[in-house]
Amino acid sequence: MTTHFHEKPNLYTSHVQLKVSDLKRSIEYYTTTIGFQVLKQTENTAYLTFDHQTSLLSLVEVKEAISPQGFTGLYHFALLLPTRKDLGNIVQHFIQHNVRLGAADHDVSEALYLNDPDGNGIEIYVDRPENEWTWNGEGYVHMVTEQLNFQSILAEADGNWHGLPKGTVMGHIHLSVSDLHKTEEFYTNVLDYNVVCRYGGQALFISTGNYHHHIGLNTWHSAGRPALPENAVGLKSYTVVLKDERYAQAVKANLEAAGVTVEQYDEAPAYGGKQLFSTVDPNGIRIIFTVEDEV
Repeated sequence: MTTHFHEKPNLYTSHVQLKVSDLKRSIEYYTTTIGFQVLKQTENTAYLTFDHQTSLLSLVEVKEAISPQGFTGLYHFALLLPTRKDLGNIVQHFIQHNVRLGAADHDVSEALYLNDPDGNGIEIYVDRPENEWTWNGEGYVHMVTEQLNFQSILAEADGNWHGLPKGTVMGHIHLSVSDLHKTEEFYTNVLDYNVVCRYGGQALFISTGNYHHHIGLNTWHSAGRPALPENAVGLKSYTVVLKDERYAQAVKANLEAAGVTVEQYDEAPAYGGKQLFSTVDPNGIRIIFTVEDEV
């Protein structure tokens, strides 16, 4: 289990906020199919949890919502399960409920792919042990997209699926962006991510702490496209954890020095941690920065 990649001081994503067109329908999907529980709910918002304490995902209903196609935003968010047995158990669960899904072996990980009722992309995956990842001399990790060995994964299942298991984290987020070069400059020069893999000139993967990726970026369906409108379903924001208050102030200073607008937050978010400030990346995607409460 590769949990240290989703701990401080890494710049990991702790929470994703999605816009949906029908909150009741989405809650039914995310609880019944994906295995979340509702932590807190209002008339138009739901915070979803796996442990009755931590919210990895929240849903915000948008009235008369339009499609996210033709804009930048979410490609998928990715839930990282603790063990291969957990992946086998959720595969069994999906088979029993006739859930349509895609799948891939990425060498560093084994992944399932789904879409929620609004078309928001979801990945559910497990990492292979990090000592099995292959890095070249330039600091790039070897990632591929090959056929997943379902039989091997199912062989580890024990049929004990009761929802997302303890230890599930938001493993990464993959974004559809407008300009890959400008986006790379923002995340690596203004923020402290490193490029760890490139797929030609249309996709790259960035991380901290030598993870295979905390963020994926691609222009496959979004090159030159505008930012997602407020009244479209899709990504509303994602939250990145900063290691401490001093580092948070340095990040804020870097953003301001680069001419990026920073918006201050004074209230704690409902999903834990101290919400500090937010900004918008070159694709109109909102990032919320937080210093999480020490456990």
